Amino acid sequence: MKFSSDYIITMDDIIREGDPILRTVTEPVSIPPTEDDVAEMDAMMLFLKNSQNEELARKYKLRAGVGISANQVGLNKRMFAAYFMDDSGEMRELALFNPKIVSHSEAMTYLPESEGCLSVDRIVQGFVPRYERVQVKAWNREGQEVKMRFRGFGSIIIQHEIDHLNGIMFYDHINKENPYKLPSNVRISSLY
Repeated sequence: MKFSSDYIITMDDIIREGDPILRTVTEPVSIPPTEDDVAEMDAMMLFLKNSQNEELARKYKLRAGVGISANQVGLNKRMFAAYFMDDSGEMRELALFNPKIVSHSEAMTYLPESEGCLSVDRIVQGFVPRYERVQVKAWNREGQEVKMRFRGFGSIIIQHEIDHLNGIMFYDHINKENPYKLPSNVRISSLY
């Protein structure tokens, strides 16, 4: 399904866990991205902005999200949108094509309340260990290569979305025997 840039994505468009596309390693996007790719990215970004606006979220019955990958709306494309407040209190708006983590810290972090996902309609208990800092290489909507660094919450979001593009769900990282057990061979601390 193609989305125009002004298409209002709703929760009915979000693919739920169990669908094979969420376990698919997505296909790279041609660079520069096509008009369709950019329009679909715009629709994904619009969803995130709408989902964080109380009035629009109520109107369209949206769950708030900070990131969304293309396969979460049924597109087998290596791209995601993110819209979040970073650790410095600044709003970040990311539209990344073919993103790849090129380096990361040894130190790790996790969200104390676990992670959530627009494709998962249940509460999942447990810690999801993530790298505290990552450096990402990707392409923007103009087809220019960009390199960015993220830490803290931003780093967690980037890893969550790139996992989606690799067919990995956040709960795959939770210890199966003890959901609150953290890796012991690494420095790891709660984000908050």
